[in-house]
Amino acid sequence: MDTHIFQGVVDRYNGVTIDSNKEFCDIEQFSKLLCVSLQKWIEEKKRCIWFRVNIKHAAWVPILADNGFTFHHARDNFVMMYKWLPLDTLANLPPSSHTNLGVGGLVINDKNQMLVVIEKHTEIAHWKLPGGYVERGEDLKDTAVREIKEETGVDAVFESLVTFRHTHNAMFGNSDIYVVVLLKATSDKICKSDIEIKECQWMGIDEFLNHPNTINFNRLIVKQALDLKERKLKLNLNKTTLQFGKITRDITALMIEDLL
Repeated sequence: MDTHIFQGVVDRYNGVTIDSNKEFCDIEQFSKLLCVSLQKWIEEKKRCIWFRVNIKHAAWVPILADNGFTFHHARDNFVMMYKWLPLDTLANLPPSSHTNLGVGGLVINDKNQMLVVIEKHTEIAHWKLPGGYVERGEDLKDTAVREIKEETGVDAVFESLVTFRHTHNAMFGNSDIYVVVLLKATSDKICKSDIEIKECQWMGIDEFLNHPNTINFNRLIVKQALDLKERKLKLNLNKTTLQFGKITRDITALMIEDLL
């Protein structure tokens, strides 16, 4: 094995990914090793070269940039940079993450009251549903239960998906998907998060629908939930495991259930 170039991992698209944690070298060696490696990859007709650079090795970044690499995406502790080698084709790469995914929980208790909050950091104070952004590897149902507990101290269980909205030019210039789910409260005591929430309370559904500090979209959400309940329909999120060749993936699918 040639030890004078980066080895990396070859993918199914004939690209190569180098992880700085696995093939680290000091900055004095890096430029020379990169130059020799690029020449070898060009001769081998490799397509896309990826460098996953840990934040501890950030000194690599300007050298990669000087050699034609550009940013693709970043996480908490690394940045991914790439260079497309073929000169006769444009880079055929998946886009970096461009959509935020959030979940709001319509939580109803045994008194037919709904759980509402006013966020501490908001341009216009209004009553809304508790909720937040989905974490990596987290299911929508689990996000709703977790966020409601964190923001309000209330325990709840998933009952049905209600609706979602899709918008653009949101935080960081991303598109934004906001999914609303219906949950049943299993506790009533409120213990709000002082970091995120200014006010939190149980409110009658009719009061919420007619409250001057409720925005129209949130009214539509509640009306949609009431309509599904009246028609005895449940939009369930069923999780199953599917096999794609040698790859196993967990899939969550929307299933309409008639409760009649």
